[in-house]
Amino acid sequence: MVGTDIIEVARIENLIKEKGDKFLNKIYTQREIDYCESKGPNKYQHYAGRFAAKEAITKAIGNRPPSLKNIQITNDDNGIPYVDINPDPAFLSPSLHISISHVKKYAVAFAYIGPFGHN
Repeated sequence: MVGTDIIEVARIENLIKEKGDKFLNKIYTQREIDYCESKGPNKYQHYAGRFAAKEAITKAIGNRPPSLKNIQITNDDNGIPYVDINPDPAFLSPSLHISISHVKKYAVAFAYIGPFGHN
């Protein structure tokens, strides 16, 4: 199954500026907040990318997806994003793949559930 999402970075920036911690703590884990805040002036692109990824994942899962807060997007040592789903981190884990891209105005993400690579 596949899911995709695109969002305007300004939409997330405005929500964060208007709602503050209430919005951040509803959508993002503390680890995600720390990561995005470490990106300085580009932090809103990273928040938007993670938001798009969470939305893409819920679309790929379909029926009864976890809440956005329970989907954590982190990066490995090479900067490649991966997903942990709480309360069951093993849920979909090696079969859930994501890709995130962002520029100044937009963030887009794709989620794929299924085998990866060649047999």
